[in-house]
Amino acid sequence: MNDIIIIGGGIAGLSAAARLSADATVTLIEAEKALGYHASGRSAALIEQNYGAPSVQALNRASVSYLRDGGYLSPRGLMIVADEHEEDAFNADVTVMGVDPITQAEAMAFVPILDPAKIAFAAYHEDAQDIDTDRLLQDFARVLRGNGGTILTGQRVQAIRHDTSGWEVDAGTQTLRAKMLVNAAGAWADELATMAGIAPLGITPHRRSMARIATPGGHDPARWPMFFGVGETWYAKPDAGALLISPADEDPVPPQDAWPDDMVLAEGLDRYQNMVAEPLTRPIATWAGLRSFAPDRTLVLGPDPAQPDFIWCAGQGGYGFQTCAAASQLVADLTLGRASKLDAQTVAALRPDRLRL
Repeated sequence: MNDIIIIGGGIAGLSAAARLSADATVTLIEAEKALGYHASGRSAALIEQNYGAPSVQALNRASVSYLRDGGYLSPRGLMIVADEHEEDAFNADVTVMGVDPITQAEAMAFVPILDPAKIAFAAYHEDAQDIDTDRLLQDFARVLRGNGGTILTGQRVQAIRHDTSGWEVDAGTQTLRAKMLVNAAGAWADELATMAGIAPLGITPHRRSMARIATPGGHDPARWPMFFGVGETWYAKPDAGALLISPADEDPVPPQDAWPDDMVLAEGLDRYQNMVAEPLTRPIATWAGLRSFAPDRTLVLGPDPAQPDFIWCAGQGGYGFQTCAAASQLVADLTLGRASKLDAQTVAALRPDRLRL
């Protein structure tokens, strides 16, 4: 019998499995044939410490040293741009995001394709950084295996049962047993909980559409920052010599292998086009991912109050990579009954207990 079964092979499940495997026998089950296939494989791969709810920001701050010391980060920067009609929304973003206003000339120096006739306001934050998401996933998997843990891919969970000795999980052709069960199923977290006889928490997947285009005007975007429209109505990010553009959509959808909404994507591309001087070219590729949120839009980490041997590791909402170091440590601490280094207010804001009131 395992000590712990973890269901879900994205960054949430892998990082939690790696942490727990230092002190427990862990098996991770992933329905797809590859790890990090769904949301983790479609991430914008950026850490911005001032991004998200207060509890998310606390996890960001507690994770950054792990990511930096591990060599997972590289400079990127973040910039917000606005036209003359968006001054109030721009000022609100400056306050929330903790970015510094810059001149139009400075904005043009960062991203030379911007249209000087449209850029009335801009702000910049240097300390936004790219995350090497692929290496991070691989390293957590390596730690898990190095500690004697097991990874099973292509094994879809078909049934979950609970008795006095723990959990029994039918996955693929196997039946596995463990004392504790960790729900890191991402968009499927509520469905998995229901299968296990646990009341769902209202975790809802939201679609985010993406397009990849050739860099406009033949520019080299390697040193460009990620740049946003006000209110995050669109964003663009350099990526391996090309440009990723998203309408930053958040449309609720059922759990699925997501695909882009062409109309929503076209609207986002148009908002981007309105702020740049270079004409938009046909996308090289389009795709979509799911960002799954709890009702209060912060992560759900720790034992279910009604069934303490069922552990939630869900609701990452697009913050999975940037919070993974601290979130996985908290899951391990709460699962194994250890004190967390995070402050009590942050821990309380992340525990599932808050959603069972």
